[in-house]
Amino acid sequence: MNRIRLKGIYRHFKGDYYLLEEIAKDSETGEEMAVYRKLYGDGGLWVRPLAMFLSEVDKEKYPDATQKYRFELQDIESRANRK
Repeated sequence: MNRIRLKGIYRHFKGDYYLLEEIAKDSETGEEMAVYRKLYGDGGLWVRPLAMFLSEVDKEKYPDATQKYRFELQDIESRANRK
């Protein structure tokens, strides 16, 4: 199962990185939404259904994808803590 960590950095299966800012609810449906920020370019803020954010990559549509999930949490170690 894919992991959720607010303020975590996620890698999209196509290669770019995003910061998961918050989980919000759609005011009409109550559906949980992932609110995330691009960590490149203009740093834009985006939203999509949380279920889609955490879903597996469609291997039929993207057979060369190397990740299991559309967005995967990255364990990024601090450079200051490296020896």
